[in-house]
Amino acid sequence: MNCKELYEGLGHIAVHTRDMEESIRFYERIGGTLQKKDAIPTPDGDKLLALVDFAGATLELIQSPVPAPMTEGNIPHIAVYVRDVDAAAAALREVGVDTFMTEEKVVLPNLFGGLENWFFTGPSGEQIELLHML
Repeated sequence: MNCKELYEGLGHIAVHTRDMEESIRFYERIGGTLQKKDAIPTPDGDKLLALVDFAGATLELIQSPVPAPMTEGNIPHIAVYVRDVDAAAAALREVGVDTFMTEEKVVLPNLFGGLENWFFTGPSGEQIELLHML
């Protein structure tokens, strides 16, 4: 199957933040709407996450327990919605993509109501997330 046929649209644009509440207030002040908040436990503490609708796109705000380096900016990845993460990954492999960041997709049944994803990198190191909401 053609890779392009598997994409359903932009999932979100991830944005690192130093202060989650400040970022949420900022985006709400300029017309955004908070949709969901969640957290992922890590060995260093909780990684805080929020989905904010803004100007026709969804931002995934990320506050890591250890501040993320922002030397070149604070947008770590883009996410693309797909109906089937496995099929999308297989189609990408068929066209030569071999830069998947994990051996298998990740399933997070409790994050944002459930999702599965699989990250790969582009030629300049940019991270692209195949995303299916459960």
